[in-house]
Amino acid sequence: MTVTIGRRELLVALGGAAAAWPLAARAQQPPMPVIGFLNSATAAGYVPFADAFRQGLTEAGYIEGQNVTIEYRWADDHYDRLAALAADLIRRQVTVMAATGTPAALAAKAATSTIPIVFTAAVDPVALGLVASLNRPSGNATGVSAYISALGAKRLELLRDLVPSATVIGVLVNPNFPGAESQRKDATEAARIIGQQIHIVNASSERDFNGAFSTLVQLKVAALLVSADVLFLSRRDQLVALAARHKIPAIYPLREFVSAGGLMSYGPSIADAYRQAGIYVGRILKGTKPGDLPVVQPTKFDLVINLKTAKALGLTVPMIMQMTAHEMIE
Repeated sequence: MTVTIGRRELLVALGGAAAAWPLAARAQQPPMPVIGFLNSATAAGYVPFADAFRQGLTEAGYIEGQNVTIEYRWADDHYDRLAALAADLIRRQVTVMAATGTPAALAAKAATSTIPIVFTAAVDPVALGLVASLNRPSGNATGVSAYISALGAKRLELLRDLVPSATVIGVLVNPNFPGAESQRKDATEAARIIGQQIHIVNASSERDFNGAFSTLVQLKVAALLVSADVLFLSRRDQLVALAARHKIPAIYPLREFVSAGGLMSYGPSIADAYRQAGIYVGRILKGTKPGDLPVVQPTKFDLVINLKTAKALGLTVPMIMQMTAHEMIE
């Protein structure tokens, strides 16, 4: 039996097939890779750093929502939640994990030895066991080492230069931070070398801040060094406000504290560290093994001074400090 198809029927059939082609093509496209973004801080406190991470991804050719998906997990300043959040990302079968911040990096490394990890860390990643070496990390992890914690001695010297009358200087440390013990040792040794009396005061949560500053006042500290810590950076507005309320000149690890009204900071750019992490994640998505990517190290450390805050505290910034400062906020 012969079946005759008219011209109209043939056009309709061809049109239907043509309409189906794009649907079939889309169905055959591989799913977008998924990045697991793990951080121990709060999303609100880390907006500029998450933006910097996405900028790095864009530079590497990946745009969130277009050719890559990002699953965010924030511990809201509770380090003890990180292990569960990392496990959740592993169950989600993320392609690569961006573990931003030292506590998150350690949690990710403990959670998986197979999923690629790109970290940002304020402490020596070799000493922490994150990588075998800076140049040849090997394993499944690499990233950016900001070395913020190792600059405590330099910050102590800068604080003494700005507040030479300070006979007692306080050092604020989060005892739950992975690098807390080295921060204490470094501060103690630096103080011994320059003959400076210091008092180390602990604060492991936002609830401890008021009590910590009350202790600093009781100890009659004349200046304060705030150590590097994810919690402190996330809650920088509260710390800066407390220092202003108690009229305590303070030096911080990052410029973001000074932008919030803090007196002075010395350290690398944390935003750039997040941008570099985004670039590394993009390279891994394109096939590079994390063990073949050397850990990025900072090449520049900036001194930032808030002149308005200095004036409010009755301090005169020495001309040599003004000349060497990378940025002066009026």
